[in-house]
Amino acid sequence: MEIKQEMAKPVSYQSKQKKPKRNIQERRFIIMSLTPILLLFIVFMVIPIIWGIILSFYQYDPLADRSPFIALKNYTELWKDPVFITSLKATLIFVFVAVPANILITLPIASMINRVRNRFLRNTFRTLFFLPAIAPLSAASLIWSTMLRSGNDGLFNMILAYFGYENVGWLTDAKMAMISVIILTLWADVAYNIIIFMAGLDAIPKVFYEAAELDGANGFQKFRHITLPLLQRTSLFILIMTVISYFQMFAQFQIMTKGGPSGATNVLSLSIYKTAFSYSRMGYASAMATVLLVIILLISLIQLRVGRSQWEY
Repeated sequence: MEIKQEMAKPVSYQSKQKKPKRNIQERRFIIMSLTPILLLFIVFMVIPIIWGIILSFYQYDPLADRSPFIALKNYTELWKDPVFITSLKATLIFVFVAVPANILITLPIASMINRVRNRFLRNTFRTLFFLPAIAPLSAASLIWSTMLRSGNDGLFNMILAYFGYENVGWLTDAKMAMISVIILTLWADVAYNIIIFMAGLDAIPKVFYEAAELDGANGFQKFRHITLPLLQRTSLFILIMTVISYFQMFAQFQIMTKGGPSGATNVLSLSIYKTAFSYSRMGYASAMATVLLVIILLISLIQLRVGRSQWEY
């Protein structure tokens, strides 16, 4: 026994020597890998955000000789500005309609595709639903603008006329313009959430479904009591990322409606762009962007607080 213990001592000593070296190498690799990403994040995200917040306290105009410090004047003017109030309402309508619609569409589609057992058919459906995401949003907006033209030269109105219905002002009517932009956004954006939902569904252990089948649960009961609870973290991630993305939507509004008609689709991102680059009011636009940032942060924090889960499997 003594011989064995003496022989084991050098081995344990060598293993202790190797572990610190391995840990140091792993740490170096992690630092070398993350440093460029962190630098890019600081240069292109953190610094512009800080600089934008600083500009919001100035009456900054790139064409003017002076940019006086005006403290909170830009922020006090915002809440008296009817254009900003209209833009905020339009943004909230867009987000609180489009985001739930996105999730209500993507989750059932992902569940149905996930039930397909044939791998070829499953990959085919996944590819077909992902095709709209390949097209640039600006190009898709141009094509949809052509299809949604008022009169008899738009594809949608041609179809309505064929079945004997009157033309619809898809982009000229205040109510229909927002609906049209939401439809385009859903068509172009659902693919990402379908893929993420499918990844979340694949991660759920099949043993739960097998146990539910033994207990006599039907498809709806399995979806309600197994899929939805165990998909909570994936759903929370999708909800937060979709909300952040939709608050910043710009291309389709600029191309399809340019904020019209009557400001019905003049969302905050478009209003910030116009204020900064059309009217050269960079300080005021920075204040609007800061308010948008605060709104996104608050909503994201509320979602994280309400939607956090404590389960493990």
